[in-house]
Amino acid sequence: MKTVKIVINTVDFAKALADETRQKIMALCCCELVSVNDIVKKLDVAQPTVSHHLKILKNAGLVISERRGKQVLYTIDQERLVEGCCQVAEDFAPNQQITIELPD
Repeated sequence: MKTVKIVINTVDFAKALADETRQKIMALCCCELVSVNDIVKKLDVAQPTVSHHLKILKNAGLVISERRGKQVLYTIDQERLVEGCCQVAEDFAPNQQITIELPD
């Protein structure tokens, strides 16, 4: 079996994570699907601002969107988040062994 390594642009990845509002959005999107309106209400941030941050997160591969009728719902791409964190670790701590334990 051939293993394919996905290379992530660590600069874009880090920039996407560096903003406090995006981190709050990611916390809301963790393990559930949420709409832009839900995020707006919970964070008390304007809708265009939330959409802007979601676009950055989506371009970095950190959120997945799913259309349901007229709504678009968002959730964290946990696999991509782990891959990005590992890529950063491999780039800046190459002498360290990275171990990931996956749930059964």
